[in-house]
Amino acid sequence: LLAAGSVPSAALPAQIRTTGTRGMSGPSRGERSSRLSKFHSLGIPARIDTLESAGFLTPEQKAALTGAGLTLDGADSMVENVVAVFGLPMGVSLNMVVNGTDVVVPMVVEEPSVVAAVSNVARMTRPEGFVASSDDPVMIGQMHVRHVADPSAAKAALEAAFPAFTAMAHEIQPNLVKRGGGIRGWEAKVLVYDEPGEVREESVVLNFFMDCRDAMGANMINTTAERLAGEVERVSGGKVGLKILSNLADRRLVRCKVLIPFDRLATKNMEGKDVAEGIAAAYRFAYADPHRACTHNKGVMNGIDPVILATGNDWRAIEAGAHPHPA
Repeated sequence: LLAAGSVPSAALPAQIRTTGTRGMSGPSRGERSSRLSKFHSLGIPARIDTLESAGFLTPEQKAALTGAGLTLDGADSMVENVVAVFGLPMGVSLNMVVNGTDVVVPMVVEEPSVVAAVSNVARMTRPEGFVASSDDPVMIGQMHVRHVADPSAAKAALEAAFPAFTAMAHEIQPNLVKRGGGIRGWEAKVLVYDEPGEVREESVVLNFFMDCRDAMGANMINTTAERLAGEVERVSGGKVGLKILSNLADRRLVRCKVLIPFDRLATKNMEGKDVAEGIAAAYRFAYADPHRACTHNKGVMNGIDPVILATGNDWRAIEAGAHPHPA
């Protein structure tokens, strides 16, 4: 959210990426309004000026938005075999209020009407806006233990070693523990692979739950799993295969709630209550039918992926985490 001072990290010099809201001109956080009338009719330079004067951009962030962006040299240092830089439009969604604070939301997307639709619905939610909350930042690491003679016995042995595994993990990540993070629990499960036509196989998975604080957690989770693997093999009597983070972050959820009165949903041709019933019916259709559920979820991700892209985060991980939910 631009209220938090975020713009695409690839477009920002290192000294600007941590600026946050410091140095912002214009209204203070409590006085800012994302209800910027006729914003769409302005030219692009005027839109950026408006965001600055409304208190949503620092001068440094404004310079980053109007600069050259990601250079070829910069791109070449990020991934392999670079030949060009691919551009996408960045717009901003207006009218948003989250937990009582006005915010402007950056969105990178090629599809017309997505940014406008988000802004329009956000306008309907004012002045109450959205109420959001989040779990503690707990991510899941997995170690797949194969070639165990007795999976149930291996599971029991691993469970008995949970306290020792915790102590070892904290020795591996001492700085995380100093910041208030660390292991929050363990789980061992016997898995059965029984795909029709294939040889049945039993194995054990050892999951650990780590509070990663402000990090996404992939590096620290993977490092911890790799360094614990030898001890897990010794305790279980098996061989550890995959040692990796799970992108199904179901212990690190963000929840958002909004209540919109019927009268704000009304159109020239439909009563607000009828619009609300149509929305609810579309949800029930998706709940009941997987083909509709796929399209339903695409619509949901229309509003999520652009923000993930705009803030320089891993949109593939977010998508993968959403896919297990049918609607």
